Amino acid sequence: MRPEKKILAAVARKQIETSPFALLVDFTKLTVAQANELRKRLRGAGAEYHVVKNSVLRVACKECGIEGFDTALAGPTGVITGKEIAGAAKVLKTFVAEFERPKIKLGLMDRLLLQPAQVIEIADLPSLAELRAKLLGLLLAPQGQLVRVLAAPASKFVQIIKAYEEKKGKEAPAVETPAAEPAKA
Repeated sequence: MRPEKKILAAVARKQIETSPFALLVDFTKLTVAQANELRKRLRGAGAEYHVVKNSVLRVACKECGIEGFDTALAGPTGVITGKEIAGAAKVLKTFVAEFERPKIKLGLMDRLLLQPAQVIEIADLPSLAELRAKLLGLLLAPQGQLVRVLAAPASKFVQIIKAYEEKKGKEAPAVETPAAEPAKA
């Protein structure tokens, strides 16, 4: 292999090793404007899209110890990597629905191969941030209920005192106080 291809394979290997996932897509008939739009949307989800030669990707996968990619390495191949697969898969799913390309070839998540249908299923899952927010809400719900239960007797007591004062105020006649006469000097 030529030295420049070895460098490209090393870069691809590093991207695959540092990312918890990799999605392979076929970008046939994807225009430059659409590819740029896909990159922009993926950037918002914390992911990157790169076009990689199949021979370079094959070498990078062998160096990473990943097998089973050979069937997907036919035709033009783009690789999507990032921090969170759910966000990238959502972006890819909506992009494919909008433009009918790129075609999902295969996915890799924690060294497990994913079929295109599995990648679409992952896209339907909530993102990591959403899951964290839901978990935090579940953890805080009992504490909020406890505070409301403990505060209820005190608020009931205040309401009873207020109602008693209002009732007493209506029953008692208003007492007139005589006006004080000015003092004579």
